[in-house]
This record gives sequence, C-alpha cells and structure tokens, in this order.
Amino acid sequence: MTTSTRARFLVLHALRVKGLASDPVLRAITGLPEPEVTAEVAALVEEGLAVRREGRLAGTMPTPAGRAAHPDLLAADVEGSAEALSAAYEAFLPVNGEFKRVCSAWQLRPSGEPNDHTDAGYDAGVVEALAEVHTKVTGLVDTLSVAAGRFGTYPGRLAGALERVRAGDSAAFARPMADSYHDIWMELHQDLLLSAGRERSAADEG
Repeated sequence: MTTSTRARFLVLHALRVKGLASDPVLRAITGLPEPEVTAEVAALVEEGLAVRREGRLAGTMPTPAGRAAHPDLLAADVEGSAEALSAAYEAFLPVNGEFKRVCSAWQLRPSGEPNDHTDAGYDAGVVEALAEVHTKVTGLVDTLSVAAGRFGTYPGRLAGALERVRAGDSAAFARPMADSYHDIWMELHQDLLLSAGRERSAADEG
C-alpha cells in the first residue's frame, strides 16, 4: 500500500472495528496525527464510504458501501501475516476468558452483590488481577506487532487505561465509551476477529 492508501485503510478499518468512532478514538486506534485523520474521514465521507453523525453520540460510521470495500483492503493489509494472526487469536482466547472473569469481579462481589467500590482492599486485588492479564495480553500483542505493525497502538493504550485505574479512576476499568480498559480490549478483540478472518464463537466467551 502507498502511504495515502494505508492511511485510508487504517481509518476505514478503525471504523469497521469500532462501528461509531470520534476523531480522538480514530487517532488512538490508527496512530495517525489529527490532520491526517481529519483528511481521511472527509475523503471517506465524500466517497460515500463513511457518514458523520452529530448529536450526543457524535462520530463517524462506515456506510454499507464502506463495509463492502473493507474486506479487500484488509486482505491486502494482512497478506503474509495469516499465520501470526491465527496464532495470536488462539493465544488471545484463554486470556480473554481471564479478562472477563476479572471484569465480573470488578462489577460483582463474590456474594453476587454489586461492587460499590467502598472496599479499597478488594478493589486493589481486582486491579492487580487486571495487571496480570495486562502483562499477558501486551506480550501477545507485542509479538503480533512484529508481523502486523498496526496492532502496536494497543499496548500503550491499554497501559494508559491501567494507569488511570491504578490512580483511582474507576471509570477507566470498564465504563462504556470512556476509553476504558474494557473499551480498548473490545476493540482489540474485534480487530483480531476481523484480521484473522474468524467469526465470534463460544470460545470467545472464555
């Protein structure tokens, strides 16, 4: 891919991963600078491959035409990386199961009651469990990034969310649409599914 074609793909792929994305989220996923994201979004909208949405849930979404154009661009991007992507996906599944259990522990106490986050000791234990999962997933993604460089944005974003959690920002753990650890994890999961050509199955549920 040429530089401009790759930027176009990265933005369209991020929209395909996220579904609806603000410009800051597109910059985070793609690693592209703000002017480039702005230009590529405008070009995709002009081509009818994306649409801007205003209001409370503002952002950019892929159109049906954008979704139809994405597979060929993705195939070109992952050419030569199929084996690494398949291995990464298989390695991700058990770690994903661990992450789901940690998220459940963050939301519910062992008694089944909602976690109101008043027990600092309990929450600290869950955060340390998240840190253990973080070490596993970043090692996996760092390895994958050697073959598929665009995955290299995820470890830093996940590390940033983990640091926010450790600093006391409870929303950074699992709050939707807050660039939380869970938000970024779900993006990584969807990216792996798309890139490895897999369908979500019972194995993904851990």
